[in-house]
Amino acid sequence: QVQLVESGGGLVQAGGSLRLSCDASGSDFSINLMGWYRQAPGKQRELVATITYGGSSNYVDSVKGRFAISRDNAKNTWWLQMNSLKPEDTAVYYCAADIRYFSSIWRTVRSWGQGTQVTVSS
Repeated sequence: QVQLVESGGGLVQAGGSLRLSCDASGSDFSINLMGWYRQAPGKQRELVATITYGGSSNYVDSVKGRFAISRDNAKNTWWLQMNSLKPEDTAVYYCAADIRYFSSIWRTVRSWGQGTQVTVSS
């Protein structure tokens, strides 16, 4: 079983920066796709950014140019650097990963972190 643990959320003023981290722990697995999602109060969870094993990244339009996703494949860790934060970025941020493991056959399962609160004050 693979666990994802996030860290780095908090309260910041508009224009400030935060860096979120996600660590995946377990045994005998690999990660194809890592990502970050967020859910604001009263809204659906939305995809913020993803990064492939090879390092290709994608972002939702609202964060392009402000957020940057990166990863360390050897450590099964990835980050979300958030700059120029806006009040509308306030949400619970979740890391997610497509975990590949072998159990009779090769399987892929989506795993989620517990979420970390990011609050941006105006």
